Amino acid sequence: MEHGNVILRFSGVTFGYDEEKPLLSEVDFSIRENAKIALMGQNGAGKSTLFKLMMGEIKPQKGGVHVSADATIATARQVIPREQMQDTIREFFARAFSEVPYQLDGMISNVLQTVNLDAPLTKQIQDFSGGQQARLLLAYALIQEPDILLLDEPTNNLDSAGIEHLTAFLIMYPKTVIVISHDADFLNLFTEGVLYLDVYQHKMEQYVGNYFDVQEEISARLERDRMKNARLLKEIQDRKDKINFFANKGGKMRKLASKLRDQVGEAEDEMVDVRREDRTIRNFDIPAQNTVEALVQLTSVNVISNHEPHRIPVDITVRKRDRLLVTGPNGIGKSTLLRMLASGKDEGAVIGNGIRVGYYRQDFSGLDFDMTVYDSLADVMEAKLDEKLRAAAAEFLLTAPLLRNKVGSLSEGQKGLLCFARFVLQEPSLLILDEPTNHINFRHLPVIAKAIDEYKGGLILVSHAQDFVSQIHITETLDLGKLV
Repeated sequence: MEHGNVILRFSGVTFGYDEEKPLLSEVDFSIRENAKIALMGQNGAGKSTLFKLMMGEIKPQKGGVHVSADATIATARQVIPREQMQDTIREFFARAFSEVPYQLDGMISNVLQTVNLDAPLTKQIQDFSGGQQARLLLAYALIQEPDILLLDEPTNNLDSAGIEHLTAFLIMYPKTVIVISHDADFLNLFTEGVLYLDVYQHKMEQYVGNYFDVQEEISARLERDRMKNARLLKEIQDRKDKINFFANKGGKMRKLASKLRDQVGEAEDEMVDVRREDRTIRNFDIPAQNTVEALVQLTSVNVISNHEPHRIPVDITVRKRDRLLVTGPNGIGKSTLLRMLASGKDEGAVIGNGIRVGYYRQDFSGLDFDMTVYDSLADVMEAKLDEKLRAAAAEFLLTAPLLRNKVGSLSEGQKGLLCFARFVLQEPSLLILDEPTNHINFRHLPVIAKAIDEYKGGLILVSHAQDFVSQIHITETLDLGKLV
C-alpha cells in the first residue's frame, strides 16, 4: 500500500502527570497516511498516554501534536466502561456520534458483520462474553470510519477465528492504523514499522520494517551497545588503576594522572545508555488449602447457541492437581460457566464443602475498585499479617506507594498482578481463571504459567493464549463447541 502525506506528527512533545517525572521528553516522530504501525514500550512507558495525546484528551506541556486538517481519529479501548455495560447494542453505538445518524441500525449491522459478530440490537452489553465485547470495542471505533485507527491490545479475549478476522481486516483497511499489542505473531502479519517508547529515556525511536525484522534490529543494536560498554568499562578501570599508581609519584607522574582522569571522563561520556527492559516478577508459589475430597463435580453445563442457552449433561470431576481447560468459540458460554461456578449458583456443579475458590475475572469486576490495594490484599487473608501482606505485594511489583492507592487507579496489568498476589495470600484449593494472560506483560507470563502448573490445588482455565496453555500440564479439556 502506498503511503501519502504525513497525517500525524509529534514535535518536541514533553508530558508527564508529575512534572518532575516526565513520561515523554522532547519526543519527535511522524506517521504517514495509510501506514500500519506497532507502538511498543515497557510497562508504564506511556503508550496509552500517547493515544490520549493523539486523541486530544490531554495536552502536551511542551511541543505540539499535529493532526492533518479534517483527519478523524478513533480508538478501540481495552475494556468497556462499567457505566455502559447496561447499554443495548443500539445505545452503545449511538454514543460514537455527537448527532445520531438516521441510518444507525444499518451502520451497526454492517460493522458487526465486519468484526464477525451476529447479535440483536436490543441485547445488553453485559450479556456478551469477553471476546464478544472485544469485538464490540473494535466495531465502536470502526463505525466512525476514522482516518487514524488506534487499537490498544485488540486481540485480548479474541479466539483464533477472531484474531484471523481482525488481521485480515487491518491488512485491507485503507487508512492509518497504530496498534499497541504484546502479540508478536499478530503484529508481524500487518505492521510496516515500529515506534518504541523507552520508559527510562522518555524518548521515541522509530523503525521501518515488519515487526520481527525490527525486533532483530533492536536486539543487534543492544548487543553492540553492551559490547561497547564492556570495552569502555575495561578501559576506564585500567586507567583508574594507573591513576591510583601515578598520583602518588609526584612531578610528571601527577600530570600523567591528571591526563588519565580526563580520558576516564571522556570514556564515561561515551558510555551508551543501554535500554533497560521491564522488571520481571520472580518465581512464586500459590499455596493450596489442604483438602481430601473432590473439589468440583460437573454434571451439566450451559452452552450458548444462537443466543440461546442449552443445558447439556457432562460428567467431570476436578480434584487436587487436576487441570481442566474449557475451550470453544467466543460467545459459547465459557466465561458464564466460570462465573456461575465461582458463585456456586450453577445448577450443574457442586463445589465441595469449605473449598476456598480463587477466581480471576477477565474484566477484574471481582475487585472492589474503591478499596485501597492494601485493603484488597488484606481482604482475602485469614490472619491479617502486615509483614506477610507487604512481602507478597512486593513480589508482584506492588510497591509501598501503590498499596495506598485505590485499586481503580492501577493499570490493567497491575490489576492482573494484584489478583495473583491475592491468590498467594488467600491460599485457595481451587483456582478458576478466565483469560489470566490479558493485559499481563509477556515477560511475566512464563513465571505465572510455572506457578499455575506447580500449584497443588485444582484448576479450571479459559485461555486463548496457546503458548501460555502449552506450559501447563492440562489433564482434561471440555470443548463447549463440540457439545452443541
